[in-house]
Amino acid sequence: MAEPLPPQYNPHEHEDALYRWWEEQGFFQADASSGRDPYVIVIPPPNVTAVLHMGHGLNNTIQDVLIRWRRMQGREALWVPGTDHAGIATQNVVERLIAKEGHTRYDLGREAFVERVWEFVGETGGVILNQLRAIGASADWSRTRFTLDESLSTAVREVFVSLHEKGLIYRGYRIINWCPRCLTALSDEEAEPTETQGRMWHLRYPVADGAGIPGLPRLPDGRPYLTIATTRPETMLGDTGVAVHPGDERYAALVGRELDLPLTGRRIPVVADDYVDPEFGSGAVKLTPAHDPNDFDVAQRTGVATLNVMTPEATITDDAPEPFRGMDRFEARRAVVQAFEELGLLEKVEEHTHAVPHCYRCDTVVEPRLSEQWFVQMKPLAEPALQAWQDGRVRFHPERFGKTYERWMTNIRDWCISRQLWWGHRIPVWYCQAERCGETIVARQDPTSCPKCGGAALEQDPDVLDTWFSSWLWPFSTMGWPEETDDLRKFYPGDSLVTAPEILFFWVARMIMSGLEFRGDVPFTDVYFNGTVRDHLGRKMSKSLGNGIDPLVVKERFGADALRYTVVSGSGAGTDQMLNYENLEEAFGPGRNFANKLWNAGRFALMTLGDDARISVDEVTADLEPMDRWILSRMTRAIRDVTDALEKFRIQEAATRGYEFFWSELADWYLELVKPRLRGDMGDASKRAAQATLAQALDGALRILHPVVPFITETVWQKLPKPADEAPALIVAAWPVARPEWEDDAAERAIEELQSVIGAVRNLRSEYGIAPATRVPLRVPGVSDEVRGILESSRRALRDLCRVEEIEFGGAEGEVGASAVLRSGTELFVPLAGVIDLDRERARLREEITRIDGQMAGTEKKLSNESFVARAPENVVNYEREKLASFRDQRGKLAEKLAALEGAA
Repeated sequence: MAEPLPPQYNPHEHEDALYRWWEEQGFFQADASSGRDPYVIVIPPPNVTAVLHMGHGLNNTIQDVLIRWRRMQGREALWVPGTDHAGIATQNVVERLIAKEGHTRYDLGREAFVERVWEFVGETGGVILNQLRAIGASADWSRTRFTLDESLSTAVREVFVSLHEKGLIYRGYRIINWCPRCLTALSDEEAEPTETQGRMWHLRYPVADGAGIPGLPRLPDGRPYLTIATTRPETMLGDTGVAVHPGDERYAALVGRELDLPLTGRRIPVVADDYVDPEFGSGAVKLTPAHDPNDFDVAQRTGVATLNVMTPEATITDDAPEPFRGMDRFEARRAVVQAFEELGLLEKVEEHTHAVPHCYRCDTVVEPRLSEQWFVQMKPLAEPALQAWQDGRVRFHPERFGKTYERWMTNIRDWCISRQLWWGHRIPVWYCQAERCGETIVARQDPTSCPKCGGAALEQDPDVLDTWFSSWLWPFSTMGWPEETDDLRKFYPGDSLVTAPEILFFWVARMIMSGLEFRGDVPFTDVYFNGTVRDHLGRKMSKSLGNGIDPLVVKERFGADALRYTVVSGSGAGTDQMLNYENLEEAFGPGRNFANKLWNAGRFALMTLGDDARISVDEVTADLEPMDRWILSRMTRAIRDVTDALEKFRIQEAATRGYEFFWSELADWYLELVKPRLRGDMGDASKRAAQATLAQALDGALRILHPVVPFITETVWQKLPKPADEAPALIVAAWPVARPEWEDDAAERAIEELQSVIGAVRNLRSEYGIAPATRVPLRVPGVSDEVRGILESSRRALRDLCRVEEIEFGGAEGEVGASAVLRSGTELFVPLAGVIDLDRERARLREEITRIDGQMAGTEKKLSNESFVARAPENVVNYEREKLASFRDQRGKLAEKLAALEGAA
């Protein structure tokens, strides 16, 4: 006899060894030469410095559910793993490390610093991938990629050069988001807006020559002035103009005149531009073209000059007047406001809540800054990508994210792709240093000489590319592009993407754009957005709050399956999930309990099935009983429901439906109903039918649950009797197919009626305090032939599951007892004489009725008080009314019970 399952399930005895076996057998690897239909997911590559957190746990478990399901369906399933070099994040980590040694990256120099980063990545870069293994991720690790791999770097350079040749990449001076801490440009998407309680300062700018200008307010010295509102008063040091709307009659006489710019000794022009909203504020807008993107655009149209008054570190430059030079921007803000106040030019200060952009990596307030950078012209790329969503080639789950996508793509701005970092893909641009040449060379291969003058003095652009510039190519660069590889032909385009909504534009939209541009097709057809894992207070988990949950701690304590089931069953598409980091038992205990239930049910089933070859249900069809036909019918419906849910990306629903079939139908009901037959109490034919049905139902349950809880399902399935031609492992076994011929409405109605009877009898026993060991008679008057047949054939189940001693089909005239009416209309009656102490029960009921009468009287008195009803809050009055209704309901039920017992007094 095969070694039975141990009495207790210990995940540590199975999970790691099982995972190693799966990997050694090559079950995770996809074959580009197979004739099977491919199914492809590329992992959202985590940062090379990252360690596993619950967000990764949720995201990657969902990917694994889809991959395991499609693999079982016979698809050539490929899940491409890998990591991202994460330019800013990784450079920041290493800079902090060398700072502890008393050095900066400039002390080391570029080459030595990059070498130091590679050493760091070599030591820590694979940590998160190994952690994903621990939770069961069945990715094809032989295809692991890194965004700085040589082949991926080739793809990056090819894309840069190709887009430059098409005129879609250019270099120019524009306002960009600048991080004074990271000392690099950021894209619009990397400057995360944060709601901030700030202030709006209203500053007075005197008119330089106010003669002949009526209608303006005047300073005490008689000079007219304009009021300008700003949230960044320090930027006025770089003002080069003031704009008004060309149709604003208040300021028509001012257009073309000059204002005295306080504190600077400069004069600035008043210009007219349609950008200004004459209804907002004073209708006059200060222009700081070097520090605001809208002001920059106005300056380009009106010819207003630009003046940069901040260093890269966000201190005030020497182009500003004393005493502000060298001040930090926020120190300068305070000093400017104080100076305006002292000059009588500060009109007022208002509290003002507005969105302030912060660096997505270090949370420093971002500074808009005029800078020469490299950009991608996005509108030509965005238009076909938007069309792909509009015509259904790309679908979002949930659908509501489509509107967000449409809004972003419609209002897209050019993408700043250059970063002032040393870690990343170096921009493939060289500048000829020869005198009177200055050629710019954009090349796929490093040039050795200038194609224009032949000189060898070439200097490469010092910047690197935005990290997202490599990851937007991920779906095809990981397949070997620009080479036309077997993987590329087989596995592009892919199928599904699972990611977080916050990178819809960072990554998802850009992948769609690059896929259409360079492969002529979208990289995936379905995008599933998982929600955010939050703590039980609704806060996003973070290190700073200390409210995170380490998935590896959960695995160690509860097992990987418990972790997986918890995160999948608790989070629908696009909806957040809350987990109590202070009480892991509350959060993950139910998942552990599910695994234990599966283990115990599987262990019992295996002991009753023995080592004999598996009996096919088709061999014992004639001997199947209603309970067998019921579970086969319920299994068929469960297979269809789970498959349909997965097809529609309702992952949570699929997990829950599989759970319900196993726990509520197979384990709680069928196993209990079938025990006497498995013991042989009903004869050999009945036993064989029960064994065949149980094996089939358990096999089906394990298969539909495997993608969610792979370790325990594989462990139990390996012990299950199977046909000789079965697959060697559940991970590669066939996904079950619903068999319509097993759907049996009559059997389902019969067992549902039996369940109702058992439930009703159990409730009556509980209501009247009947001891668990006490057997009771059951009367079923006026029963239909169908229900009578069900109950007749289920006497053993009624005896075992609700302790019914005998069943009589007839009336119960003259007897005292408890009754119930089922939803089907069937009446049940349990005689109580001799079963409980009737006198004591009657006394208890009278006492309980008296107590409730007292509570009712108090509540009625309160509600009859007109002063209370008129003055008390509406919710308080409603609460009292609900109490009274509840008391009346309770009293009515107790009175019915007492009346039923009075006949035996």
